[in-house]
Amino acid sequence: MDGILNVYKEKGYTSHDVIARLRGILHQKRIGHTGTLDPMAEGVLPVCLGSATKLCDFLTDKEKTYEAQAVLGVSTDTLDATGEVTARAPREAVEAVTRERLEAVLPDFTGEIVQLPPMYSAVWVDGRRLYDLARHGETVERPERHVTVRQLELTGADLPAFTLKIRCGKGTYVRSLIADIGDALGVGACLTGLVRTQSGVFGIDTCARLSEVETAMADGSVGKMILPVDLPFSDCPAARVTTDDAEKLLRNGNPLRASALSGAPKDAPLVRVYEADGRFAAVYTWKKEKNRFMPVKMFLSE
Repeated sequence: MDGILNVYKEKGYTSHDVIARLRGILHQKRIGHTGTLDPMAEGVLPVCLGSATKLCDFLTDKEKTYEAQAVLGVSTDTLDATGEVTARAPREAVEAVTRERLEAVLPDFTGEIVQLPPMYSAVWVDGRRLYDLARHGETVERPERHVTVRQLELTGADLPAFTLKIRCGKGTYVRSLIADIGDALGVGACLTGLVRTQSGVFGIDTCARLSEVETAMADGSVGKMILPVDLPFSDCPAARVTTDDAEKLLRNGNPLRASALSGAPKDAPLVRVYEADGRFAAVYTWKKEKNRFMPVKMFLSE
């Protein structure tokens, strides 16, 4: 099977757990996910099958949207409710935080910001995962990273509990964002719940739970759940090869002259390219200095 399954990852599962379950359900080894979700998190997890696994890195880079629940006044070692409490702010200080004060600090965490990856994360430092070090009680220096938060909206405030809508780019740690907001208010905060509602073009409304995939596999309807490999490029112009020779070049991942592609604009960042029979084959981009369309990623099944 080649294509994308928009899976609803449930609480308690790791992203790797989802892949392992799907390999058993679909009887297919070539499967990859498109962005790690912590076990306590749930929501959208696009999963790539077959030739679509070449999309994994591309989809990981896409913008994501979350609904985050958090509470003020509590700090933990994992920055979320699964960890050990490391500090509690005085009740008076927490009660002094109003909705207006909370909203006032949010612009400071919007746009390009700097984050320090949490110790309980999968980041590699000196050949070891940070979470492995943290479980042994070690704390090490880790490099800061620049991330982009495009939207940070307070959608609920029954203080000290509150809810945020977060739209952000690759590599953003929502746990760190919540903790930093709490620190800015002087009382600390930790994440209590997280739902990913959007990942690129994939939304929560079209997700399928693993139990639903299993049922569909049993009754033979699972193919209806599998989305086409070219879906993530739906906003890119489409082109087809014009000759048999051009199709042979395409199948081998060779550069193509403009005359070999019908409907391929040179000013588009990416062009999705199809064989003469309409089968999606690749994504190309125009290189002026070479006077050719050059392959970016090939998707033909092996």
